[in-house]
Amino acid sequence: MTLFHVSFAVVVVFAAAIVRGFSGFGFSLLTITALSIVFAPADVIPVIFILEIAASLHLLPSIWKDVHWRSLLPLFAGCLVATPIGVWLLANAPIPALQLAMSAFAIAMVALMAKGFALKSMPGTAATTVVGVAAGLANGALGIGGPPVILFYFATPAGHAAGRASLIAFFLVTDVIALANQAPQGLLTWHVGTRSAILLPPLILGVWIGARQFKSTNPETFRKVVLAVMALLAVILGIRAILQM
Repeated sequence: MTLFHVSFAVVVVFAAAIVRGFSGFGFSLLTITALSIVFAPADVIPVIFILEIAASLHLLPSIWKDVHWRSLLPLFAGCLVATPIGVWLLANAPIPALQLAMSAFAIAMVALMAKGFALKSMPGTAATTVVGVAAGLANGALGIGGPPVILFYFATPAGHAAGRASLIAFFLVTDVIALANQAPQGLLTWHVGTRSAILLPPLILGVWIGARQFKSTNPETFRKVVLAVMALLAVILGIRAILQM
């Protein structure tokens, strides 16, 4: 990598890490979208998964007590069952159309939640598993299983701390699974390890700054920021889909 490439990647990772440390999500889509401007996807995606895992491990001790484990188990079950179907869609369906559908769904849900839509109680096992299925389909087909789970937690009365903590735990498990699937494909090279090591310091610093901001933010402000970030990610995904059509 040239000095320009390194500098650009450091700035992108640092900014996205602040978002990740604060909200618990958003790092992958922000970094992959930005870094794909100057890097090939195969050079970016394995590095991002390694950094995602590092970010989650860094945050895990401070959020462990807030994780809503009862909802995570059916989410993991649904995701595990549906991910192979999503992979089949990746191989057989028009991906830009799927991305556009995900973008439209996310924008519609953000609009509803911004107007005050919220569930009065935590969904049961069956409904939570369905959310996991949606996440698995999206993760297998698009590599982004976050939106259904993000919207699930912030539409329920779990609370902002529990929602953020549960997202961090959810992404840790799904990122480890994704990274394990990349290894047999020869994607985890020495170059990937070197780039990950270079980008680890700005990641840790950004996550630390974002987490400190979360501690001093009231729940209503946090909810507004989460919805704004979710809307931004949905728009980015939609634009990417339209450009690829």
